[in-house]
Amino acid sequence: MKRNTNKTQACHVIEIVTPKKVLLNGLWFGSRRTRDVFIVIHGLTNSVFSRVPRELPAHLVDKNTAVLSFNNRGHGIVSGFKKGNRPMIAGSAHEIFTDCVDDIRGAVNVARRMGAKNIYLIGHSTGCQKSVFYASRMKKRALVKGIILLAPISDYSAEMHLQGKGKIARAAKAARALVRKGKKHQLLPSHLWPDHIDAQRFLSLYTPDSKEEMFTYAQPKKIPRPLQSVKLPILAIFAGVDEFADRPAIDIAEWFERNTEANLETLVVPRATHSFHGKEVDVAFAIKNWMRQL
Repeated sequence: MKRNTNKTQACHVIEIVTPKKVLLNGLWFGSRRTRDVFIVIHGLTNSVFSRVPRELPAHLVDKNTAVLSFNNRGHGIVSGFKKGNRPMIAGSAHEIFTDCVDDIRGAVNVARRMGAKNIYLIGHSTGCQKSVFYASRMKKRALVKGIILLAPISDYSAEMHLQGKGKIARAAKAARALVRKGKKHQLLPSHLWPDHIDAQRFLSLYTPDSKEEMFTYAQPKKIPRPLQSVKLPILAIFAGVDEFADRPAIDIAEWFERNTEANLETLVVPRATHSFHGKEVDVAFAIKNWMRQL
């Protein structure tokens, strides 16, 4: 696939008002009226200006295809939003995972109002869990035609690999105590966890029994119900040298193949890191080729 070198590619600022009246900001790449639209759901602490949401659209946009990248409630670490006329705080430190359904639904509604006939979700990193969870709750399959998962890995298994079982256990104990005291949005002490994160968000990301822990390859006995409930076609693209993975990419890809009931295609991009830096052309080519086969 040839690199898109069009320096005059259209890009518009988009405001998304979700069904629950939360205001989100985004960027629309390409024509305002087009048949196919990819919606990019960024990962933990990321934003529309992170590498995947920023670099990938240039290789996907054409006369029939646009891309909507937007800041979901998990962008940055602590971020301000508006819900109606009231201010609210979220960001990766404070967001509630299940709110991703409202965020994505708002983006899908914008794409539909722009006249899109075919809508595809592109989740990257933790955006993969959000894409799958949204699809598992989606009542009308016609709203989204397919899902692309870029570097879909378990945050729980990643931190078990990077931080160790003992550190996670100590932080989880403190987080549960805060939740019991009604302090679910209080940040964990820095001596327990190196990142800014509140109690409920920690438990959602880094405990084995949470709704968010749906890529359960580190837990052979846990059934990945949200993933198995998705019937939409899925393209799962894995980074060959993902720095956050606790096992080889091919093993994670094989787990997806065993545990996905949908029409699934998997691909491992050799020598790619978690952000697919320098591999955007390969990723875009695989996405376009998959889309044409649906």
